[in-house]
Amino acid sequence: MTGQGERLARVALSVVAEPGDDRLLALVERLGADLVLDRLRSEAALAPRFHGLEPARVLDDAVRAGLRFVVPGDEEWPASLDDLAAVASLQRRGGVPVGLWVRGPARLDRLAASVAVVGSRSATTYGADVAAGIGADLAHAGRPVVSGGAFGIDQAAHRGALAADGTSVAVLACGADRVYPEAHRRLIEHLGAEGAIVSETAPGGAPMRVRFLARNRLIAALTTGTVVVEAALRSGALNTANWAGRLNRPLMGVPGPVTSGSSQGVHQLVRSGAASLVTSGADVLEVVGAMGEHLQVEPRGPERPRDRLSHDQLQVLDAVPLAAGAVVDSIARTAGLGVGPVREALGALVRLDLVEREGSGWRLAAPARE
Repeated sequence: MTGQGERLARVALSVVAEPGDDRLLALVERLGADLVLDRLRSEAALAPRFHGLEPARVLDDAVRAGLRFVVPGDEEWPASLDDLAAVASLQRRGGVPVGLWVRGPARLDRLAASVAVVGSRSATTYGADVAAGIGADLAHAGRPVVSGGAFGIDQAAHRGALAADGTSVAVLACGADRVYPEAHRRLIEHLGAEGAIVSETAPGGAPMRVRFLARNRLIAALTTGTVVVEAALRSGALNTANWAGRLNRPLMGVPGPVTSGSSQGVHQLVRSGAASLVTSGADVLEVVGAMGEHLQVEPRGPERPRDRLSHDQLQVLDAVPLAAGAVVDSIARTAGLGVGPVREALGALVRLDLVEREGSGWRLAAPARE
């Protein structure tokens, strides 16, 4: 259990430092939050950041706003985030967060089976439909759906999970007490009431580009796998995909039309072998499930009567004409078989309603002609 002094030190660091600052978080990991905070306070250049800062008041205000601050050592702390300590930083973002601000009843330590669904903000109707379907399938299987609350694929994945009465969690690049984007107020407020809103950014913090980059690593680390639905070659979703790969989490991509710029990033992930190709929630469940769980039957076309025929019967059937009847000798020559085997095969084909008599000869029956 984390002591109150350590917790307040982490609150202070959350307020004065940028989320995902790789150098600071590495120091916290090595020296502890108390010592790092003391060192920062002693640096003249950083003194203005600490002016008027009262971590206890920040924590009290957050509690009144319905937020809790979850830190390493808490029962609710998700152990999967600790894997970030062993992964090199990316664009100067990385490391285990000093803590997470959380709003909502869903507990972070119960996200071990969750799956991230991310993708383009400018989603097509196809992409949004697929993301919603995957979200619903995951929810039906009891797996929480994690995304970023943004326009496009994020929104569709959240709504798919909620429509299936599942748990959904949004990881934001702004404070967990804020709504971003504003157009998603109803969705964000619903997630905060029924699921969870999670942020590394201190309460009141505004969304900034660097904070989105830091946020992406949390989406990948909190979940057991990441699905990318529609992502252009420079999509932010590819940053999340990169983190999933670096954390050795399963990475999956949903293909789109080969002419769609919105899917070029996904196609590159699949082509390079970085991502497994998935087309449905069932595919995703097979990838992230335990060995032998959610195994799918290989898809096949509908069975036809022809599929049950022996080699000789198929040769005879192919030798029987479509309209004008042919005698047995003619069919035998065409099929390259003896008259005896041909007569035997024709008898079986009659019983299957694939051939019929035409005068003194044989022709294909209606089911075979179709």
